[in-house]
Amino acid sequence: MKIVRFFLVCLIFCNFSMTAQDLKPEYQKMISKFILEVKNGNKTAVSNRVKFPLKREVPIPAVKNKADFVKRYNQIFDAVLIEKITKSNPAKDWSEMGWRGIMLNQGDLWIDTDGKITAVNYQSKAEEKLKNSLIASEKKSVNSAISDFKEPVAILETSKFRIRIDDLGNNKFRYASWSIKKKMTDTPDLIIENGIFYADGTGGNHHYEFKKVDFRYECHFVVLGEKNSAPAALIIYQAGKKILSQNAKIVSR
Repeated sequence: MKIVRFFLVCLIFCNFSMTAQDLKPEYQKMISKFILEVKNGNKTAVSNRVKFPLKREVPIPAVKNKADFVKRYNQIFDAVLIEKITKSNPAKDWSEMGWRGIMLNQGDLWIDTDGKITAVNYQSKAEEKLKNSLIASEKKSVNSAISDFKEPVAILETSKFRIRIDDLGNNKFRYASWSIKKKMTDTPDLIIENGIFYADGTGGNHHYEFKKVDFRYECHFVVLGEKNSAPAALIIYQAGKKILSQNAKIVSR
């Protein structure tokens, strides 16, 4: 999602002078090997480096496994990204960013210190076209009351509620919820606009906050947490007092 990616990129570059490190010789050797694999068009070798699932921008589905990656390789690694990689200099264009791993240029691609690809933030024209097509289709699959969004953010499900968060543009977000037995084609039980995105620390955890009268609805997403912690949660406050807290599963993101 763009807002999360924007936050992470800003965070990285605000601290770049303090955290960026020149690549150690063994990492330069690893990156050189990766560059050669891409240059030779060795899709199998590149697929062996990927940590799955490899997330793509919502609503494009994540890449599930090696076979899926090889099938979608040309869509993700287009001529532009291949040129960025093959013309890169391991000593100059790749930077070690502490626990975040090693990044190409300004974060087009990330590899951890074990040589595994953890993120491809570059988006090809083919993926951009696919994304726009999927968004147009999704707008037709929800209730007309909430079909006017820029792009989807996430769909969550708790034991009681189905929640949809959409990006309305200009850093504003919308919350729509139904009882768990209802469908998104039904009229939402609750709609709140003008939601706000908040970053929680530097590990990637974040939440969206929506206010209506004296109620505050928070949708939390856990990127770094306890081993068995839920990936998301819904917390509701009334007049500053917590009245509900439910773990949530992420249906789409």
